[in-house]
Amino acid sequence: MPGKKSPYGLYAARKLKRKRLKFRWSQLEFKRRMLKIKEKYDPLEGAPMARGIVLEKVGVEARQPNSAVRKCVRVQLIKNGKVITAFAPGDGALNFIDEHDEVIIAGIGGSRGRSMGDLPGVRYKVIAVNGVSLDALLKGKKQKPVR
Repeated sequence: MPGKKSPYGLYAARKLKRKRLKFRWSQLEFKRRMLKIKEKYDPLEGAPMARGIVLEKVGVEARQPNSAVRKCVRVQLIKNGKVITAFAPGDGALNFIDEHDEVIIAGIGGSRGRSMGDLPGVRYKVIAVNGVSLDALLKGKKQKPVR
């Protein structure tokens, strides 16, 4: 059969595997995973969460068509010293976060590790403050410890 594209027969498995691998390099997710690009450029270095110190509180303006000032904090990570912006979720959450507090941050859960919703360039959210869950503080179940 002239013009056949794939080998096809009893001993063709190796060739088929190699061919498939060659085409997989054109897929963005595969290339990222194989070259370990996330681990190289991710401030969390591939970890699901990280601890950091709050440097300042900032308001980030929401993207169109929304109009709001989202409450965020600038956090310096303890493990590598990188500074990132993290969103403080919840009504009045920023009142529980002060400068020089120790917070735990995690990814915000946007598509493919990107920012979520109308927050431009914010990829992380605050989960805990001084070892106490932000959710528990907001619901009034726990008090923020004095350091």
